[in-house]
Amino acid sequence: MTRELEMSTQGAVNPVAAGSLLADRAYEELKGAVLAGRLHPGDALSVPALATQMRISRSPVREAVQRLIHDGLATHVAHRGAVVSTVDVEDVRQLYVVREVMEGLAARLATERLDAAAVDRLRRLVERHEALVTAELATESDERAHVEMDVAYHRLIREAAGNDHLTAALDTIQGRAHLALHSLWRSPQAPRLAVEEHRRIFEAMTAGDPDAAEQAARDHIRRLRTRLSQAVTADPAAGEDHRAVRPIA
Repeated sequence: MTRELEMSTQGAVNPVAAGSLLADRAYEELKGAVLAGRLHPGDALSVPALATQMRISRSPVREAVQRLIHDGLATHVAHRGAVVSTVDVEDVRQLYVVREVMEGLAARLATERLDAAAVDRLRRLVERHEALVTAELATESDERAHVEMDVAYHRLIREAAGNDHLTAALDTIQGRAHLALHSLWRSPQAPRLAVEEHRRIFEAMTAGDPDAAEQAARDHIRRLRTRLSQAVTADPAAGEDHRAVRPIA
């Protein structure tokens, strides 16, 4: 059984550099692997196997897995242990309804508090993301960079919003939302559409228009929800009771 668990996640995670805060580093590595689709819904999160692959002790890996469970990116299954969360279609629809409102609020608050430093960080990220997408995502590394930039963009807006309660709520929601998005909808158009919509939010924010920024952010999430619904409709398997969809290569 141990050998099977090792093979199921082989190559999905990278070694973690030694030093302080190993649990944080292990968590970021595992979270990145889940969101990038290197760890798939239903994959077992064997602490011994993952610790071996990351070349660290089991304790920080165990803590990292518990944090994934807290974030909704993993779940505990009786007699099996922790596994990467599967995607429940109805739960995703409800999640995106809530996320639309909260991301809109974050964009509004960020616009009202925006300073030169935040504008510079957002601009540089959008430009890097645009350059990556324009060059096309030719490798797994490119795809991983796209996911990381997508997540980072929304995180920067939350930070600029300056509301700790909103940030905490969106941190959890965004993880589960990205897991669903990258499991159900892997269209070649996804990166380009994301960047275009991120650019519209950024332009509304830097124009100093909180109403437009909120609307642009809500439109972005609403369009994602629509695309997910269309993807599920086009794939009847997503409507089955199990509702676990593996990322499309």
